[in-house]
Amino acid sequence: MTSPLEAALARIDLLDPGLCAFTEVWHEEARARAESAARLPLAGLPFAVKGRTGIRSYAARRLVAAGGIPVGATSVPGPGTAWQTWGQGARGRTVNPWRADRTPGGSSAGAAVAVAAGMVELATGGDGAGSVRIPAAWCGVFGLKTTAGLLPSPDRTGLASPGVIASSAARAETFLRHVLDGYVPRPARLPVPAVHSPDLGFADVDPDVAEVTRNAVDRLVAAGAVRLVPGSCDLLDPADAWAAVRAGRPASAARLRAANDRALDAFFARTPLLLTPVTPNRPHGHDGPGDVYSTALTWAFNLSGHPAATLPAGFTPDGCPAGLQLVSAPGTDVGLLGIARALEAALG
Repeated sequence: MTSPLEAALARIDLLDPGLCAFTEVWHEEARARAESAARLPLAGLPFAVKGRTGIRSYAARRLVAAGGIPVGATSVPGPGTAWQTWGQGARGRTVNPWRADRTPGGSSAGAAVAVAAGMVELATGGDGAGSVRIPAAWCGVFGLKTTAGLLPSPDRTGLASPGVIASSAARAETFLRHVLDGYVPRPARLPVPAVHSPDLGFADVDPDVAEVTRNAVDRLVAAGAVRLVPGSCDLLDPADAWAAVRAGRPASAARLRAANDRALDAFFARTPLLLTPVTPNRPHGHDGPGDVYSTALTWAFNLSGHPAATLPAGFTPDGCPAGLQLVSAPGTDVGLLGIARALEAALG
């Protein structure tokens, strides 16, 4: 019987020449870990890491200590490419596994492609503006950005939080269980009261994307998983504030951050779950997004620090995946993952 590790390495060797999800594949190093890993809780579960430095991340080190086996480094944006769009693998640009003429998103580009193509079930990531949630949405898999400060992050701006891209919310729980001290599962109580905001009050959302995500919300309501409650969540466009913080000028962003924080505090004081599209646009071509910010609906929660996840919501008429974003109050990551598992089951 082929081991999960050998199956993963064989699938990488078969598919990655066309998808370019990996920059490095560690065949011999992975095999060398197999015997000792088999005796640990993760029992040799293959996983991928984001970028060449990903193996040194806190999350990767915790997974290895629990018996996970890193099989390779996944692609991130290459030199001279737009950071929010691309991945550059060992053999060329990373392509979306659903449509090779489209980008998988970024910056955790290869991580999402590796999971979507079944090369691994789990990949580490980091999310500073949507870098986990966007590629997960555009590749049709699950993604989670953790609450700011919950897990160690090398990002001094405080915008980037560790995250995971996984084949399912259930598999993502494997990640959180082994990287978060004191993890205790919190199954969701259904239906979950929620508000659906199609645009957070400011974004210009592609009608096809809006329809796919709205249909997913309707299916959740019909399945008894979600109960829509009155209310809205209108925020100020965070684009300039995010750019100021990233540039080391947090004082310039203070007023907008405070306004959005007040709005979010008031929202989550009365409602446990916010539902939005992950992106305002569908996966675009390899020539770039034009003037559209794919991050429009994600980076507000990097500024605020809220945990946020993405579930596959369906496909636009041209065959592109779209994602449904789930946001909850800071520090409720375990509960959010429990909700995601329940909603994932309801969506089928």
